[in-house]
Formats: sequence, C-alpha cells, structure tokens
Amino acid sequence: MHVAWLSVPFVLGVLLAWAVTRPVRRRRGLVAAALAAVLVWTAVVAGGLQLWARASLDTSGVARAVVWMDADVDDRLRFPALPIPAGDTPLPLRPGSLPAGVLDGVSVPGSGEEDLDALLDRTRTTAFLVLRGDELLVEQYGEGQSRESLQTSFSVAKSVLSTLVGIAIARGEIGGLDDPVTDYVPELLERDPDTARVTLRHLVTMSSGLAYEEQGLPWSDDARTYYDPDLRALALTVEVAEPPGRTWLYNNYNPLLVGLALERAVGRPVEEYAAEVLWGPMGAEADASWSADSEATRFPKMESGVNARAVDFARFGLLFAREGRAGDVQVVPAEWVAEATRRDTTTDPAEHYQYWWWVDTEREGRFYARGNKGQFVYVDPAADVVVVRTGREAVLEDWPAVLRDVTDRVVAAG
Repeated sequence: MHVAWLSVPFVLGVLLAWAVTRPVRRRRGLVAAALAAVLVWTAVVAGGLQLWARASLDTSGVARAVVWMDADVDDRLRFPALPIPAGDTPLPLRPGSLPAGVLDGVSVPGSGEEDLDALLDRTRTTAFLVLRGDELLVEQYGEGQSRESLQTSFSVAKSVLSTLVGIAIARGEIGGLDDPVTDYVPELLERDPDTARVTLRHLVTMSSGLAYEEQGLPWSDDARTYYDPDLRALALTVEVAEPPGRTWLYNNYNPLLVGLALERAVGRPVEEYAAEVLWGPMGAEADASWSADSEATRFPKMESGVNARAVDFARFGLLFAREGRAGDVQVVPAEWVAEATRRDTTTDPAEHYQYWWWVDTEREGRFYARGNKGQFVYVDPAADVVVVRTGREAVLEDWPAVLRDVTDRVVAAG
C-alpha cells in the first residue's frame, strides 16, 4: 500500500515537471530544465508522502513520525488512553510552608542563581511540587495547567513499570530478575537464539545488549519504539548485538519486552494490574491513564505512556521515599525499593542507573525518575522530600542539578 501511494506522486511529478519545464528547456537549456524538474518532483513527492502518512496514522509508525514529528506532551491526546482507576481512599496530604526566602532563588548551572518563579515560567513548566512527608510545601502550575490536569510522564513510566515488576516478583507471579526473558516470551528464540541469554535484570538495568539505534529518523529505533501501532509485534523483532551485562545503553526495546513478559505473567492487561497493586494502594487521588500503541492492539506504551496528576506523581515518589509504604500499607517490598534505586555495579555496569531509576551520584541515597522534555520525580528518602517537575520543554540541560539544589535548600530549612 505504501508503494502504491508513493507511485502516484512519482508519476504526477514526472508529468508535471515535463509540463512546467517545457518553456524552460526552450529558453535556458537542459541544466535549468533538470533543476526545475528536480524541484517540482521533490515538492510533489513530499506532498504525496504527507497524504500517505495522514491516511496511515492508525497502521504505520513511520507515518506517525512523519506527521507528528518530535514527541510532545500533548501526544497523550493522540494515543488511546487505557484507564488506571484510583482507589477509594487517597493518601492525605496537607498544606505546608517554608520559611520566607528559602526558594526565592535557585542555582541554575551556567546561569548562577535565578528567581524560581521566573525559571519555571521561562522553562514552560506545567507543574512544580515540593513534598516533605505529607506536607505539600510548594504547588505551582503554569502553561494553563491546574491540579486537575493530567501530566504526561514520558519515561517516568519506566520507573512505574519497574515497580510493577517488583510487586509481581513479591506476589510470585514472576520468578525473579534472573529469569531469562524467553521464559515469558519464547517466540524471541525463533528470531535470535541468543536472546536466551538476556534476563529481566539485563532489561531493567539497560544492559541487555540488544541492538538499538537512536538517529531521530522516522524509521530508526527511537521513533519505532515510540510510534509503532503494534508494540507487541515490534518487541518480537529484537536481536542481540553484544553479550548482555557488558554495556549500559538506553534502549526502549527493554521496557517493551518487560511489559510483554509482565502482561503474560499476571494474565491481565498491565494497566489493570497497575490499578490493583499500585495506583489504588498507594493512595492516588485521581484516575490516571496509560497511553496505548493503537486501538487495534491496546498495548500500553511501556516506555513512556503514564499520565497522571502531578500530585499523584508526588505520592509515587513519596512511596519510594518511605521504603514502599503508603501510610500503614506496604505497597512495594522495601527490598525492591532499595535494590531499584541504589548506587551499585555488582550486577550491572552503570552506577548512575538501576532498575529504570536514575541515581543521583552527587548526593548519596537520592534518586529520580526521569522523562523526555524534563519530567522528573526527584526523591530524597533521608529527608522525606520529593520534588516533581513536569513541563512542555526541558530547556535546561541539567534539571537534576536544579532539583538537587531545591532539595538541598528545603533540607537546610529544616
């Protein structure tokens, strides 16, 4: 079907180029005619490509990349939304305050100290929250957002998926991280027998050795794992490029495979499982959603698709600040929280990254979930502090340094 769509503009381009350049050929010769023909043909092909792409949004990841181009926080409105209902009892949070002047200015790498309000406005921040225990010290919204607005998390979703895996292991639904992924997805062996060497641990630590190229092109792996309308099928196309466990490489095939394994292990859609074992028990105040690849397959976008209120992302961070507890309920095993967020290279090659959580190597014990365009859930368990930032654009290259400074100031204020 793609070839048929592209052949039409090709033929039309040739005919139109011949007609348009006929007077040119008479006056200026073949070189000018050839140039004009190329320009006309290119314009027609580009237009034809757009027509094909817009007609193929439900069936082609390349088409989506051509039309939608770079990822955007409003993509949650383009993808189908799979509901993650909240429970009946939200975890209470109460208004709090800081001493005057504590966050009037924050340190921004390369810019010195900057007024916090001005920084949030300049960086198109949609939500900025600071939580200390159950006290909401700061709650600010921009870009027309409010507390009720759902924020797109992008790769913060990986930290949510990691948490579901830890819960599934504790419940006996997954054997353990050292299980080969092929125990759950045996079809992988048909394409590449070496996938038998890839464990769930390799996947959640981004050291799987699976081939992955991030080129920013409609057909490269970064675009395919974000836009493809059948992510289950795409996950089955992976191949091993090097021995697993050797190299840290940010690879979006990893969460797709883990999500597929989890779906099969628990015997139900991942978003339903998330509502039952995580979103409800942790005390979220509002329903969330998980963006799906398409209406036809309804597979959650494991690498990037959780959408929720910023205050519920703060509750998610608080859950990890408190060793997996929400109130008196142990939602996530404390052992998993420690393993998932610690600075450790005994079982993987990267000290700055564990089970789809980033480790702040500048402050011992701190860690954060991170997503494209500057989505963050920054956690300091020792001080019981969580900082959430969501936004339309990242703008700053070093948001972790800013969040670290904010946390430092809150901790110093007592």
